[in-house]
Amino acid sequence: MANYLLGIDYGTGGAKACIIDTEGKVLSYAFREYPIITKKPGWSEHDPHLYWQIAREIIKKCINKAQINSQEIKGIGTSSALPSMVMVDKNHQPIHLAYNLMDRRAKEEVKWLKENIGEDRIFNLTGNRLEDHPLIVNLLWEKNNRPDSYKKIYKALTMDGFIRLKLTEKPSCNFGAGAFYGVAWDIKNHRFDEKMLEEIGIDPKILPQPFPCEEIIGEVTKKAAEDTGLYPGTPVCAGTVDCCAGWVGGGAIYEGDMHINLGSVGNFGIIHKTTNFLKCMIACAHTVDSRTTYVTVPSTMTGGQLLRYIRDTFSQLEVEIERLLKVDSYDILNLEAEKIPPGSEGLVVLPYFMGERTPIWDVNARGVIFGLSLSHTKGHIVRALMESVAYALYHNFEIVKEAGWKINFPVVFNEGGAKSRLWRRIITDVLN
Repeated sequence: MANYLLGIDYGTGGAKACIIDTEGKVLSYAFREYPIITKKPGWSEHDPHLYWQIAREIIKKCINKAQINSQEIKGIGTSSALPSMVMVDKNHQPIHLAYNLMDRRAKEEVKWLKENIGEDRIFNLTGNRLEDHPLIVNLLWEKNNRPDSYKKIYKALTMDGFIRLKLTEKPSCNFGAGAFYGVAWDIKNHRFDEKMLEEIGIDPKILPQPFPCEEIIGEVTKKAAEDTGLYPGTPVCAGTVDCCAGWVGGGAIYEGDMHINLGSVGNFGIIHKTTNFLKCMIACAHTVDSRTTYVTVPSTMTGGQLLRYIRDTFSQLEVEIERLLKVDSYDILNLEAEKIPPGSEGLVVLPYFMGERTPIWDVNARGVIFGLSLSHTKGHIVRALMESVAYALYHNFEIVKEAGWKINFPVVFNEGGAKSRLWRRIITDVLN
């Protein structure tokens, strides 16, 4: 009997599953999109009921495509885009829609924490800035704005934490995800600081138990096995942050390794052992040796999401061609952009369509398309959007270089946008 592994990842725009053998060969893969709900300015949510519905679909599809017995799957790993939050009641049912990482509603809570706790104190504990609206900030918003719902919370989980709960019936978070709970997360000791939680008024009972990324937290239950086609008793790992999972898959294990992600969000990661964290960046425990290894993650809020926006809003023709001829609509947009010279003939884009994370940390920043003329085509706009993400990444890259951190080359690209040869070329040119 052969041995296989199953990975499940939840991003801002969709969920994916993959079965590999112990040599890393891919046997099967499945992906499903889900809608991003933006019903109020600054809000960005998902329907959490879709998370498990889609999990059942993509797991079954992977098992069928791989043509294996699910008993041969010897372990399951999970990851998700962070920060995200799924609030569940004691019956493990979601309370309200789920937050995704683009949500920025909790401005007053951030202000209160700055005034009453202080940014330096939070950074010294968490290794991260406050502005990224981590889960605990959003829990404060829930407590202040939906107190009746807040009282119903059994656990506040990440997207992948919710999937592990459905698989094992055990609430958990991994050391990497702990950083995205924020505020009261002790990044050096990998635990929630109960004194800080008491001070800000969050009940520690609603937070899950943290585990090293590599640790087994539970097994697939009989009910979950019936829902998914998995085998009861299959071990489920604590998992990791989505970007870290991708970087491990691309070989980023050693100090100094650098990988770039072009998913819905654009970011890159530098692996390090030092705990001298950069104040304008994001930091979390890395997947490999998560007790002692960290990854610093400069991150621009919109990466591949910009191209999805162009596809969904202005590219009905390309989408229809994909439906009829099975030619990827993104490939068609790439072909249009490839015709345009570097610099997009004077068209400049600021990619801050949902505010911005590192290094400017401005939730009120907005996208700008500057220099538009009647001579510009859709191809110009697509290329200018790609260039804008490259410039945003370079803004962060300059800071890391100035810090003198070790950087190992070559740089490896991950996630959907990395399939674009043009976009890879643009970014490597900008980063020199």
